[in-house]
Amino acid sequence: MNKPTHSLRVSVLGAGAWGTTLADMLARNNVPTTLWVREPELAERMREHRVNDAFLPDVSIAPELGIESDPAKALAQANVFLLVVPSQFMRATLENFRDLLPRRPVMVCASKGIELESLAPMSRVVAEALEEKAPRYASLSGPSFAAEVSRDMPTSVALGCADLDLARQLRELFSTPFFRVYSTPDYRGVELGGAVKNVIALAAGMSDGLGFGHDARAALITRGLAEMSRLGEAMGAQERTFMGLSGMGDLVLTCTGDLSRNRQVGLKLGQGRPLDQIMGEMNAVAEGVKTAKSLYALAQKLGVELPITEQVYRILYQDAEPREAVTRLMGRALKDE
Repeated sequence: MNKPTHSLRVSVLGAGAWGTTLADMLARNNVPTTLWVREPELAERMREHRVNDAFLPDVSIAPELGIESDPAKALAQANVFLLVVPSQFMRATLENFRDLLPRRPVMVCASKGIELESLAPMSRVVAEALEEKAPRYASLSGPSFAAEVSRDMPTSVALGCADLDLARQLRELFSTPFFRVYSTPDYRGVELGGAVKNVIALAAGMSDGLGFGHDARAALITRGLAEMSRLGEAMGAQERTFMGLSGMGDLVLTCTGDLSRNRQVGLKLGQGRPLDQIMGEMNAVAEGVKTAKSLYALAQKLGVELPITEQVYRILYQDAEPREAVTRLMGRALKDE
């Protein structure tokens, strides 16, 4: 039995695979939803054929979902704004749309990354870009592939929001019979877990590409979780958040699932392919490539030890060899776990 039409209205910014999937899911769940599509040509094709042939070609889009390339139309009457644009474009997008937003808008961020220029997590980017609008913020993250969610495969995620009443509203808004949402006030932990796991997935993919086996991958996941927790603690997050869906859950999925773009990039790097060639062949964004750079700089600034992240950074930006990076990790001074 379908839910009654929801009183909240959602505008989804970003029509990649994940943005399209979440918008479609909301529309099918009787939540009035409009998807902003940056490219007018793609928007027109999506309206006509009800499919996103650029990013989600095998999934039909609900007829109830509004599709707009005009920002004014896409944002009109919405009171919840779901952010699914790549993290490095988040600030510019919000600044461009700021005058179209109501005061105190609810901004739910489903993008995962650390801004390169400022080294800021997405919560700070949103707050700074929309300062006078006084946005209310939540972060949505967890082990979820668009290809599976779009096919109603059971999925559980975390929603971080400091406002407990708003968190309960949003939890209800996003939950469906196949998409279960757990809430936590630790939005910083939720967003940091989503950012760090992409970098560790690059490392796990490289390890697999080098043929190092299951032992090495398990070690990378486990020590990657330790890096995630250390950074989170330094930035005021709760350690237990990283034991949950947006930490360990998303880390395991992204490091082991073949649908992970970041793992696939790492896999090809481990096989000896150059990064420029790999990225040139991709239609979607692998957030971990840029996040490795911002995360490395952030760790240096905060004085937090992130050895796996450091080696991924050196491979991506200093032409280090993946096999040599593993040797450096294994040769570090021995210590207690």
